[in-house]
Amino acid sequence: MNHPGHIIHRRPLPETLPTLGEIHPVLTRLYAARQVTEPAQLEYSLKHLLPYQDLKGIDAAVALLVTALQQQQRVIVVGDFDVDGATRTTLALEALRMFGLQQVDYLVPNRFKYGYGLTPEIVAVAAESQPDLIITVDNGISSLAGVQAANECGIQILITDHHLAGDSLPAAAAIVNPNQPGDQFGSKALPGVGVIFYVMLALRARLRELDWFANTKNEPNLATLLDLVALGTVADVVPFDYNNRILVSQGMARVRAGHCRPGIRALLEVAGRDPARLVTTDFGFCVAPRINAAGRLEDMSVGIECLLSQDIGRARELADQLDSLNRARRGIEDEMKQQALDLIDSMQLEDDSLPVGLCLFDENWHEGVVGIVASRLKDRLHRPVIAFAKTGSGDVKGSARSVKGVHIRDALEAVAAQHPELISRFGGHAMAAGLSLPEKNFSAFAAAFDEEVRRHLSEDELHGVLLSDGSLAADDIDLDLAELIRAGGPWGQAFEEPLFDGEFEILNRRIVGDHHLKLTLRAPDSKRVVDAIAFHASDADWPAGTSRLAAAYRLDVNEFRGQRSVQLIIQDMQPR
Repeated sequence: MNHPGHIIHRRPLPETLPTLGEIHPVLTRLYAARQVTEPAQLEYSLKHLLPYQDLKGIDAAVALLVTALQQQQRVIVVGDFDVDGATRTTLALEALRMFGLQQVDYLVPNRFKYGYGLTPEIVAVAAESQPDLIITVDNGISSLAGVQAANECGIQILITDHHLAGDSLPAAAAIVNPNQPGDQFGSKALPGVGVIFYVMLALRARLRELDWFANTKNEPNLATLLDLVALGTVADVVPFDYNNRILVSQGMARVRAGHCRPGIRALLEVAGRDPARLVTTDFGFCVAPRINAAGRLEDMSVGIECLLSQDIGRARELADQLDSLNRARRGIEDEMKQQALDLIDSMQLEDDSLPVGLCLFDENWHEGVVGIVASRLKDRLHRPVIAFAKTGSGDVKGSARSVKGVHIRDALEAVAAQHPELISRFGGHAMAAGLSLPEKNFSAFAAAFDEEVRRHLSEDELHGVLLSDGSLAADDIDLDLAELIRAGGPWGQAFEEPLFDGEFEILNRRIVGDHHLKLTLRAPDSKRVVDAIAFHASDADWPAGTSRLAAAYRLDVNEFRGQRSVQLIIQDMQPR
């Protein structure tokens, strides 16, 4: 198959750049392109957080938790099998224990046995412990049947979630979700871990009013939980609006200062990352995949126990287990991805005849890894992809990943509305979703999904579009600017790490680590030479004698044997 390069579009800039203080002119340009108009938008103090009072249902949620504390009720936190679910579960447990709740435990559904969310089956498991209250974290907003089952058992339910609501809400005792109908909270991008953090802020405020801490020497410092908030926010790939940037910035600052929990420290160590120099990509590409591997291949309890551990020795043991699981996950993923590409090739489809909304299914695929495969294929093929695996019950389970221009949950909802017989269940948000359907419906669903996606994507978007911050002068391609950009975040979804474009002369190229292309480049009209690397890339099919390339790249800092130097991370390249 032929895979053309991305289309490069320049980020628009205002006619007049804002005055942001004494910062590098390139940084001023970068911030202006991200709609920063005044210095206050770069001030990440906790005092600027949006007020918890604006969250619908917060008072009812706090009332439930106050009663649980006063009566020392038995509480079970039902989490989710990804990093956001793990960080939320850990945060809920630690905060409630800080406040003095003695009987609080967690339950994370095994994805292979119970599926996603608060299902009736997982309620039955929880009911064996006779809890008074179940708190859902990162799930529950679509769990109508599960909540009904809990109500029939006499168990109260507090839902904390951030996923989009369906047509009906579950009959829970309280729901806190910035995306539920009627909610006035100023950030609809708040991740699940942020929601539970806000609930705990509100609970602490109410306990102050009740003089709950009068007989204790120290009121709990909820800032100690911000490392979890930062990790969960980065891992969930939510938009980095101002409120989320505050949460991430504060959490990462604690990690850099050495004030993070042993589990996060151990995971950074096993990934070879220095906590003192932490950036968001360390969380997103090093820590998160290792925690996620537990939920994908076994169950998330290993990840949660690592985050809960107060002993660095035990945390390192658990981090090593997670690292081993992640290596196994990568092996399964590589095999499945190649099978998926072979499947596409066997269909004898070129890029111009591929389905715009692509569905792939193999009965031997591992259902815990289909989401990653869908994500990798989405990045390669520049279109929404759903990868399906068998569940053992006659159904197939799909994990969907989308591109800009297609709200994937809304697309599934449109298909379900037009073909109500096809999908058994679905849920998710703009860029990722999950669904189940009878295996016999796969072909009909694939056709309906492709038809729906075709309504939303332009030809340009099918080739992949990269937004560039423009070119850099040769004198700006240096370590000083790379360090400033590194420290100038936090960068994340909708506040993307800067990407530049330009042409370079190729002085040297070689393959390192079997599949990474290492380059030595010279900036145009300059004697400046810079190292570059393109991960998982090759130039083997370039025209013979190619001596120049056009590249979209990030300015990064490479550290080797104690020496720091500037390095270009190439995201896209084409011969010139």
